[in-house]
Amino acid sequence: MEQKNEKDRPYQGFEQGPIRPPSEAASLLVRVTRNCPWNRCAFCPVYKEARFSLRPVEHVKNDIDAVAGHLSVLFKMAQKPNGITQEALQGLAQNLAPFERTAFAAAVSWYANGMESVFLQDANSLVIKPADLVEILTHLRKRFPWIKRVTSYARSHTIARISDDDLSAISRAGLNRIHIGMESGSDKVLALVKKGTTKEQHVIAGQKVKRSQMELSEYVMPGLGGKALSREHALETADALNRINPDFIRLRSLAIPANIPLAEMVRQGTFIPLSDVAVAEEILLFLESLSGIQSVIKSDHVLNLFEDLEGTLPEDKQKMTAIVRSFLALSPDERTVYQVGRRLMLFSGLADMADSERVRRTREVMERLSITPENVDATIQRLMQQFI
Repeated sequence: MEQKNEKDRPYQGFEQGPIRPPSEAASLLVRVTRNCPWNRCAFCPVYKEARFSLRPVEHVKNDIDAVAGHLSVLFKMAQKPNGITQEALQGLAQNLAPFERTAFAAAVSWYANGMESVFLQDANSLVIKPADLVEILTHLRKRFPWIKRVTSYARSHTIARISDDDLSAISRAGLNRIHIGMESGSDKVLALVKKGTTKEQHVIAGQKVKRSQMELSEYVMPGLGGKALSREHALETADALNRINPDFIRLRSLAIPANIPLAEMVRQGTFIPLSDVAVAEEILLFLESLSGIQSVIKSDHVLNLFEDLEGTLPEDKQKMTAIVRSFLALSPDERTVYQVGRRLMLFSGLADMADSERVRRTREVMERLSITPENVDATIQRLMQQFI
């Protein structure tokens, strides 16, 4: 999408973008850019038809100041005998101008969540000039000196073009962690889904982040290679991560809503999605192929088949692969129960299959919707789209 010049646009109040990582649920969201500068990924439903723009540095600092001002009121209120009450908060909100209420709501939410972390939005905050990002981070740390973590999304293509000196300056200014959507380490898969980067750029970017002393969280998308490239996707992605050794590897299983380019590829037959069983086999191959790294594996997303698949490499590798093997060892009927129960959020892991009440409720849904091992994957695709 075309970049829009915002320099002469007057400040119109605090802004928040549409998404953030699940791990940043308690964070204050500070919008540095709007939307995504690439916005061509075939699997992504976010930001489509939305124009990318950089927010002026002063506008971002105004947002920070607005939250700081509301926090000062909350701090004073907390010292009163009655503390912070719902009635008092409603009274404060009613006395604010409409454009001030978003910042107030953000301040209240952040206060309630402990005020420990900040996430810079939207899809790629590192695309702005390094000096501008340093200025924003410096101001953020000045207004909120107690915060423990500041994080941001970034693209490998962007990071690979930033000098080590600039990345180190950004790190020193207070950016602690970068989230990168690797999705795949296979050049074939990356080209297929129009990711706009390569395996080598992923590796270069990841290694640069690690050298800058920032934490690195890499996102991997099981199933993204489809039936044709599943094995290559697993092996090449593991190889890239072995070369990077990120702090976190986060799994985000592929889902295909009807309004994305990948859905059209499915309709045309050029992309064949994997069944849950095939995705599990791919995850197992991926985990088995990770070696020589000390990353933490996370499966912290509602779309994932195994929410309990979590651990630190190398010591927890056997425990994590055992989870996937246990699923694959189930009978077709038991696997179907787990698949449906998981997507209904009745199960978080295989251990919940021992809960007879949850199993009963799952089977009731299966009977009502006529779900069988033969049609479960099509049904699961519909259920998953509700969470995108």
